[in-house]
Amino acid sequence: MGVSPGATVATDPETWVAAQVGGALEAVFAAVAATRADTAALLNRVAAEGRRPASRDLAALRPGLHLRLRHEELVSGVGFVAAPGLLADVPAWLEWWQTGADGAVRPLLLDLDPGRSAYSDYTHWDWFALPRDTGRRAVAGPYVDYLCSDEYSLTLSQPVRSQGRFAGVAAADVYLRHFEAAVLPLLRALSRPARLVNARGRVAASTDPGHLAGSLTKGPDFCDVLTAVRPGVYDGLRLVPCRGVPLVLVLS
Repeated sequence: MGVSPGATVATDPETWVAAQVGGALEAVFAAVAATRADTAALLNRVAAEGRRPASRDLAALRPGLHLRLRHEELVSGVGFVAAPGLLADVPAWLEWWQTGADGAVRPLLLDLDPGRSAYSDYTHWDWFALPRDTGRRAVAGPYVDYLCSDEYSLTLSQPVRSQGRFAGVAAADVYLRHFEAAVLPLLRALSRPARLVNARGRVAASTDPGHLAGSLTKGPDFCDVLTAVRPGVYDGLRLVPCRGVPLVLVLS
C-alpha cells in the first residue's frame, strides 16, 4: 500500500510537534555542518599543496570541535571520520573528541589496525553508510555506542566531499537520555501513541509501548516519506516528517 497525502493546517498539533523535534536537533546538525565545512576547507587546502592529507593535518579541526562540545548542550561527541584510503599515513582515522563525565574534553583513542581491532571497518555502520550512500545527512540509532561512550546514543552525520569525491563524514553524538528528555514531553502531549523513526525505520523515541526506542518499526519506505516532506497516511498510520531533519513522527 502506498502513502497518500494527508491534509494539515498550521494549528495541527502533530505537525507542530514534528517541527519542534526538528528544531531540537537543528543545533546538533549545525555543529555537524560546521565540522563538515571546516573539514572540506582543510582537505581542499591540502590538495592545493599537491599532496594527500595525513592524520596530523586533521589536528587543525580541534579548536572548532572543542568549541562545539562546550557550547552545544545536546552534543556529547563530535568529529570527522575519514573514508578508508583518504589519508596517506593510516588506513582509517577518527578525529573525534568527546565530553567526559567530569565535563573535560578528551580525544577518542582507538586502535584501528585491521589486524587487531574489531573497529577498524566502520564503513558498514549507519552513521557512515547512510550519508555516503545517499549524499544526505542522517540520524543513526539509537544504539549502544561501544566505539565511543558505551552509552545508548544517536549519531547525526553528514557527508564530507573534497575535490568532488566522498572523503568521509562529519558527525555528532547525542546521548539518548538527553534526546528523550527534550522530545518525550512533546510526544506525550499528543492525543495518541507516537514514535520518532529514522530513515531505516529504527525508533529514536516513543510513547507507544508496542514500539520501544531502539526497535525497528514496519511501515513504508521512510526515505521516501522524508523526501516527500509532507504528512501522509500508511496502513492507518499518520506520518509526519520532522521539519529539516531525517526523522518521521509516526502516530498509531
